[in-house]
Amino acid sequence: MRRRKAKKNVILPDPKFNDVVVTKFVNNLMYSGKKSLAFHIFYEAIEIVNKKIDDQEGLSVWRKALENVTPSVEVRSRRVGGATFQIPTPVREERKSSLAMKWLIGYARKRNEKTMSQKLASEIIAAAKEEGAAFKKKEDTIRMAEANKAFSHFRF
Repeated sequence: MRRRKAKKNVILPDPKFNDVVVTKFVNNLMYSGKKSLAFHIFYEAIEIVNKKIDDQEGLSVWRKALENVTPSVEVRSRRVGGATFQIPTPVREERKSSLAMKWLIGYARKRNEKTMSQKLASEIIAAAKEEGAAFKKKEDTIRMAEANKAFSHFRF
């Protein structure tokens, strides 16, 4: 057990949209401390989303994409009597957003467009339409939890 609770780092809102969630997303997007480059990639991706989807604002499409990728349950491994069971557990609120961001960025990096901002924009648009690799990951996670619902009594 810990002696005290860990301090939460205060995250400042981003300069353009004045939103803390955007900064968290950019922090996940960032490689080796290159924050200004990560902001540039994100803002460019939002501009591409604006151009591709005419009727909606880019930031609202990104929020919808994050919401669509956010998981509600996940499976955790637990050893009981020599056997390992996959036990479905509800996801904490902070972890939900963290997983959604990581999945969106990870699957954007694996796409086959030319620049990272184009990859990110395509993945955002796909996730907002409830398709794409990040959304499929969420669906697979939920399906796995459904399949292992019988072991939920092992949860502690």
